[in-house]
Amino acid sequence: MEQLVYLDHAATSWPKPPEVAAAMMEALERSGANAGRGTHSLAIGTGRVLVRARSMLAELFGVSNAQDIAFTHNTTMGLNMAIKGTLHAGDHVISTMTEHNSVRRPLEYLRRTIGIEVDYLLVDEEGQISLAELKQLFRSATKMVICNHSSNLLGSILPVSEIGKIAKAHNAVYLVDAAQSAGVLEIDVKEMNIDLLAFPGHKGLLGPQGTGGLYISPELELEPLMHGGTGSQSESSEQPDVRPDRYEAGTQNSVGIAGLLAGVRRVKATGINQIHQQEWLLTQQLMEGLSVIPGLRLLGPKIGAPRSGIVSFTIDGEESAAIAHRLDREYHIAVRAGMHCTPLAHKAAATLESGAVRASVGVSSTEHDIKRMLDAMMELYGPARSSR
Repeated sequence: MEQLVYLDHAATSWPKPPEVAAAMMEALERSGANAGRGTHSLAIGTGRVLVRARSMLAELFGVSNAQDIAFTHNTTMGLNMAIKGTLHAGDHVISTMTEHNSVRRPLEYLRRTIGIEVDYLLVDEEGQISLAELKQLFRSATKMVICNHSSNLLGSILPVSEIGKIAKAHNAVYLVDAAQSAGVLEIDVKEMNIDLLAFPGHKGLLGPQGTGGLYISPELELEPLMHGGTGSQSESSEQPDVRPDRYEAGTQNSVGIAGLLAGVRRVKATGINQIHQQEWLLTQQLMEGLSVIPGLRLLGPKIGAPRSGIVSFTIDGEESAAIAHRLDREYHIAVRAGMHCTPLAHKAAATLESGAVRASVGVSSTEHDIKRMLDAMMELYGPARSSR
């Protein structure tokens, strides 16, 4: 069997750099105790890993104080912490149609249970918004603006800096979902006026599943999503008021965070601009090759336009799940098909009924991977087949 072509990096990066696994094994073998839960050498060693990881993430995102980054299990947890820790009854939120269910479902839950109000800013078929229309949505009760940096379906990149300026001008809290951009696109929370940044460890940052984080501006004080042991202020029945302990109840995934630290080091050594350029070139090759297939429709920005490493498409008369299934079983190529947890983006792209196939590249993807994908697609759905 041919080697697997993995084109599902938007879900999780794979394979992980070898140093990620090595760092996790070292953490298990040499510093497997709980950070902040003792003064013995093993606990201190684990604490050092967390400090280094937090500091490196702060450098990556332009965060002045690393203590303003709370570790989470994934982006979803970070988004829930940010949304539920900020909003109250009567608050108004502006979000977009390209948001993942990790944003939409918490918002709709709060709409239903406490009575917040939500507007989802329209996007065009390429996933772009109108800043003028954004400005028109603000009200006196607008508390928060939420957007993803890049759509997990369309690959579109939103103008997060411009949105941040508008949010700041209206005194709204600005939350950015960096699920598809952390480690792939430049992020500076100060320059972009980002108050809250939720990010995964297991995608562009090359760490393992079960890792991620939330940057919380020092000007904000969120209600904790979870309450419990932190190893600090244990005499109090209240959650500690110091960061990051206030937002990190319970035992941390220190082994995973050790792997995340190694992944971030790899990202910084390679360079985010180089990673993005490599991924962009591969997406252009893939889009150009797919564009000759009869009935195939590419979603998101057109060929040559800025985008992240995501290429989604549909083929007239073909089910997206069937396309992905055949690529997997017949050609050993891993892609994803379906709704991608973002129904409003599918509505904007007019694919709500059909879903879409998503191929997504990562730092380990190669031109050979793209060629394998294109060769398979041509054999299955190319012009020669359609003319038979």
